Amino acid sequence: MTGPLAGVRVLELRGLGPGPYAGMLLGDLGADVISVERASRPHSLSPPAAADIAMRNKRSIALDLKKPAGAAALLRLVRDVDIVFEGFRPGVVESLGVGPADCHAVNPRLVYGRLTGWGQSGPLSQAAGHDINYIALTGVLAAIGSRDTPSIPLNLVGDYAGGSLFLVIGLLSAYIEAQRSGQGQVVDAAMIDGAASLMSLFHTLSQLGHWSSERGTNLLDGGAYNYAVYETADGKHVALGCLEPEFFAVFAKCAGVSADAISGAASSMDRSLLIADVIRQRTQAEWIALTAESDACLTPVLTIGDAPLHPHHIARQTYVDVAETVQPAPAPRFNRTPCAPPRPASSEGADTESVLQEFGFEPSAISQLRDAGVLR
Repeated sequence: MTGPLAGVRVLELRGLGPGPYAGMLLGDLGADVISVERASRPHSLSPPAAADIAMRNKRSIALDLKKPAGAAALLRLVRDVDIVFEGFRPGVVESLGVGPADCHAVNPRLVYGRLTGWGQSGPLSQAAGHDINYIALTGVLAAIGSRDTPSIPLNLVGDYAGGSLFLVIGLLSAYIEAQRSGQGQVVDAAMIDGAASLMSLFHTLSQLGHWSSERGTNLLDGGAYNYAVYETADGKHVALGCLEPEFFAVFAKCAGVSADAISGAASSMDRSLLIADVIRQRTQAEWIALTAESDACLTPVLTIGDAPLHPHHIARQTYVDVAETVQPAPAPRFNRTPCAPPRPASSEGADTESVLQEFGFEPSAISQLRDAGVLR
């Protein structure tokens, strides 16, 4: 493996999407990530590992951790890794005998990450939940959408930005500290904490009196005529983000309208209606051509299928083809320790025997585990 994390060994106790995505990021950066699957069956909401982009750059083993021999096998792997992380409800891994205390007993330098929605403590820590619940309780959901109804921003804000990214930040921070102190620690990454942190700017704006709790009336939530999405003549859409007067002047010049006439309309709604009429006069492709190589801050709203075809993405190789599957390339980029091209995901348990051998298990021990139903 290449990349800045080459040589770092990670065990991922595979759960739902945010955990595997965090593991993918570590694997993209060069870490040796081993995904530990359920030996009985995958989670009902998890896609098959071999078809899951988030499982790229990993090896896959399958252990039945509900069996004492499976937990013992995992602890033997833990002795020789740098990071372990899991995404189960508080108390689950402890009940299996592979919680933080169990793992630190065999590897004091270990960084142990825990990814949950509500965190390891608090009255909701044992409650079920999903992204929509976490962002609802942190003010995110109330701030996004039309004036009438909040809108769901996919499950990016709570699960992935608030969960996966903060987990990775925590794991790497603790890993760096462990290199100095020689001691591991537990990283409690709660999606609700991360989502709350992502709202820092809007707490600042609110405290300064520059943010209203009424959706669609603020600068960045659709209330500004020069920061909005508009429909084009062909039923597609463009995103207009010319907040600064100089950039709005460029857009107006490209569009052949008077910036002063639009800015001088009675209200923001009136200005939005004027721009909407202007945008509807041309197709999306015509607007792209009209504003090309300018600072009009106008871009097409692309679908997932169309995005990889945009010239900028092609030039930067933002997307890559891995086993005939187009997917985002590793990010960010490094000039001295570049990330290797992604490897396709393994099927569940495909690397069980080779990984166990690598960690010192004798063939006879592996056969005993298989006969006991610990392996898949």
